[in-house]
Amino acid sequence: MLAPRASVSQIDTSEVEDQAMTEKQSPPERELSHAGSVVDKAIEYMSSQNLSELAIASALLGGAMGLLTRVLPDDVVVQILQNAIESVENGEMRGAAGKDHAGEA
Repeated sequence: MLAPRASVSQIDTSEVEDQAMTEKQSPPERELSHAGSVVDKAIEYMSSQNLSELAIASALLGGAMGLLTRVLPDDVVVQILQNAIESVENGEMRGAAGKDHAGEA
């Protein structure tokens, strides 16, 4: 089973985003939705290539982490990860298992 992706609505990053990103840096909703659709298609393609869900999820997470660390300060990335961990520990991600999250903001 593919590990669910956390949406920004599930992870409270508002304080972190306020500190780290200007409005110019925040992607518009349409752009975020488009990026989410591209990720969904990439997942579909990798699945059709018989890649394991763990390999797909790990590659996506690694890519996301690489991108975040290039555009945000380390302490902001750590806060995002802490919020994600809390969401997992609180069961929020289990409740969303199987739901498509890529285009959510």
